[in-house]
Amino acid sequence: MKAPDYPENEDVRINTLRSLNILDTKPEERFDRLTRLAKRLFGVSIAMVNLVDIDRLWVKSVQGLEVTESPRETSFCGHAILGNDILVVSDALSDRRFCDNPFVIGDPNVRFYAGVPIVVPNGSKVGTLCLVDDKPRTFSEEDQGLLRDLGQMAEQELAAVRMATIDELTQISNRRGFISLAVHSLNLCKRLNKPASLFFFDLDLFKEINDRYGHGEGDRALMGFSQILKEAFRESDVIGRLGGDEFVVLLTNTDYEASNLILSRLEQIRKEYNQKAARGYDILCSVGMVEFDPNRHKSIEDLLEDGDRLMYAQKQNKRAKSLQ
Repeated sequence: MKAPDYPENEDVRINTLRSLNILDTKPEERFDRLTRLAKRLFGVSIAMVNLVDIDRLWVKSVQGLEVTESPRETSFCGHAILGNDILVVSDALSDRRFCDNPFVIGDPNVRFYAGVPIVVPNGSKVGTLCLVDDKPRTFSEEDQGLLRDLGQMAEQELAAVRMATIDELTQISNRRGFISLAVHSLNLCKRLNKPASLFFFDLDLFKEINDRYGHGEGDRALMGFSQILKEAFRESDVIGRLGGDEFVVLLTNTDYEASNLILSRLEQIRKEYNQKAARGYDILCSVGMVEFDPNRHKSIEDLLEDGDRLMYAQKQNKRAKSLQ
């Protein structure tokens, strides 16, 4: 058996996959409809929409098999994302890459495989729509054209999922997208016994910006603050806009001391942004910073509640000082 190689853009591909906020989500009719259609059109025993993660193949939708994930090293789809077109394996027993694969010599006794890469706008191949059968078979040009069409439908559904989890104005995660990513990240921290911290931000005097300069300028302030966050934090950190002028960032594998250093970096970037923008007002914010405690924070909502409380306390303290 030959384990699949890694694409040259693997780091970008994985970051792109994670940004879709779809891994480990519940089944969705939009994808189940596609796999039902594929299974019926081609008369195969199994049809799947699979996403190729770091070390696993995660199944978003499947017909004809009970499975949620499998090792990447044994996956056919790991090979399929290396090419630019459909990977067709007419008889796995006659293919040196797969003849002794555990899924070929054991259940589900794969003989035929055809997988079309699912490509997102930046060119990353995040997974496949694939067909599997327990009997060898040929796959005509007409068949391949039809599978390409179904693959494009899968790409459109992924784009729709992304739109549902991205804030339209700032192009960072919205509340739904943030929570989906944050739950996944916190579960990893729990499993690996790694620290995590959450920043809960609220813009100061945001109403005054809207009242004095108009809502268009208020939108520009929100977009500006999102850019400040993206510059200050790492690509591995989860950044989101909960709504209005509330923003959150989850930092994984980061302790309290490191979080304070990042906060200092953010303050410097914010000041530099204000000086350069010179829009007649400064972007100001209050922040609540809380360390993740698995004994106290049973859910991401618990962590957000603590962050919100600490942010509000800082905001109230600022107001009290301004009145003195």
